[in-house]
Amino acid sequence: MADTAARLADQAVEARLARLDEVLAGLESAPGPALEAVRLLTEVYGEALARVLDHAAQPLRETLAEDELLGHLLVLHDIHPEPPERRAERAVAKLRPAVRERGGDLVWAGVEGQVARVRLDSGGGCGSGCGGGSAGVVDAVRAAVLAVAPELESVEAVAEERRAAPAFVPLSTIRRRALPEEAR
Repeated sequence: MADTAARLADQAVEARLARLDEVLAGLESAPGPALEAVRLLTEVYGEALARVLDHAAQPLRETLAEDELLGHLLVLHDIHPEPPERRAERAVAKLRPAVRERGGDLVWAGVEGQVARVRLDSGGGCGSGCGGGSAGVVDAVRAAVLAVAPELESVEAVAEERRAAPAFVPLSTIRRRALPEEAR
């Protein structure tokens, strides 16, 4: 078994990924053997990861897919075992408690074509307290969904369902109608 003490903490992984983005951006401006080496290495590692998934039983596949870092790698190599709709729905579910904490609600509304749809209910208390209003929440949802399901083109907020208030009719206003003579 591998020594877990030698593993990188999540913050260290995030720092390395940020630095990798910087280095790759520099490589893109100067194409040549280095950029080709990165591309080839990525393809080979992707194939190796796909072979690991091929040999893994379903519970292990699910565990690997649920790990944030591994999930991103599986998406990068287009081998994630879950459909993008399910990954997007899970991302929305993770954000829902934070929105509820601020008096609103966030509901997964599905996918139409390549567009994820969510319903944001401000609940009357989310106007300025939701990190910049509903636009800020939608931006956060968009970023979270497209990070786990980049196959989707966009994320749209759909209007919250408006339900008519039940009509209240006081009992005192209901009168018995007299039946016509022939009906008696």
